[in-house]
Amino acid sequence: NDIEFIYSEYFNKLEFLRFSSSVGKYVGYTELGVKNAERLNKDASILAQRKAEKERYCKHNIDNW
Repeated sequence: NDIEFIYSEYFNKLEFLRFSSSVGKYVGYTELGVKNAERLNKDASILAQRKAEKERYCKHNIDNW
């Protein structure tokens, strides 16, 4: 339960978009990021893929750390 998967996108060292498994959706931090977050949050398949990353990547590797 303490594990969180975070996917971020950057442009010119500025984070403009983030997906957090604890929030369960994309959040935009700039005008471009907000527009992309709205578009991505409407697509259930993309959200399901990102939510599954916690199981696929994080929980799979937890024993290695």
